[in-house]
Amino acid sequence: MRAATATLAALMTTILLEDPASNAESPAATPLPALAANISETSVSGISSGAYMAGQFQIAHSAIVSGAAVIAGGPYGCAESAFADVMPGPGIAFFNLSKAINGCMLNALAMWGVPDPELLAEKTRKLADAGRIDSLASLRNDRVYLFSGSNDHTVVPAIVKAAYEFYQRLGLPDENLTYVSEMPAGHAFVTDDQGLACDATAKPYLVDCDYDQAGEVLRHIYGKLTPRVATPAGTFTEFDQRPFFEGFSNHGMEKRGVVYVPPSCAGSTTCRVHIAYHGCAQNRSTAGEAFVRESGYANWADANAFIILYPEAASSPVNPQGCWDWWGYTGNDYLTRQAPQIEIVFRMLKQLEKPRS
Repeated sequence: MRAATATLAALMTTILLEDPASNAESPAATPLPALAANISETSVSGISSGAYMAGQFQIAHSAIVSGAAVIAGGPYGCAESAFADVMPGPGIAFFNLSKAINGCMLNALAMWGVPDPELLAEKTRKLADAGRIDSLASLRNDRVYLFSGSNDHTVVPAIVKAAYEFYQRLGLPDENLTYVSEMPAGHAFVTDDQGLACDATAKPYLVDCDYDQAGEVLRHIYGKLTPRVATPAGTFTEFDQRPFFEGFSNHGMEKRGVVYVPPSCAGSTTCRVHIAYHGCAQNRSTAGEAFVRESGYANWADANAFIILYPEAASSPVNPQGCWDWWGYTGNDYLTRQAPQIEIVFRMLKQLEKPRS
């Protein structure tokens, strides 16, 4: 988001420690249900910091992810500083942060070769060889949707194009990739009839461009789908994310998330899961329910037996816009299966997979 640049810059002067208030006690919330979901065909999408997180989750767990949508985001690992391998420790997030803003949002480091899709692909191969992410053989079957609005001045189109080239370098065939870049959208998730004017960049970062982005994402990943319903008939449930935090003190997650469950998935149908990551300043505490309720995913979920999982990152003094961790504020493992936010969301999937009680 436009505000993300100022937010990230402010973090440069802040010690990146978990906000103690994020772990304070609060009233009990509904547990995430066990729904016997088929998580072997999971898909992910996200906008802005959520786009980076969608790519990170996809690559960390490509064995169970069928595809991803990177909306106004760049290539995996883009923000990792050259100092990451030689100076490990909490301080590396500061170096990553500068690169994130200048090189992976504004494209101000292009003359120095940042981002470099081939270099990032090689780093990804090394992580796979070390067993820190899933084998890249499973990733090469994925289908990936990438989007950049021509009026996006927060994460500029050249950065999204670099993400497209990154996937090519990893061996995904061209027919598995689509890159939409001609629409005059601002920095936002795009709908066909909800949100602000198409070229806007403002809360709730949902814009009306007469384009059903949720449907295009799901169709690209899964192929032909049953047409969406006009009004979702399922249930948006706020659930307690805290049971999934065990073992992590610095995780940056909100206490509550949302899951949308269609009527069929609440019954006996075996449903797939789509994970939708919000962007900076788009979590519910900052921007309300618009992304969850008006993005269009629920309309497609009813007709095609998808559970939609909306995990939430927390707004806090050290991360006031509630960005997902794509520069290492939760630790040096932020790109891997051991990353706090990746592992926490994976635990949510495993809960959804459990047999119905």
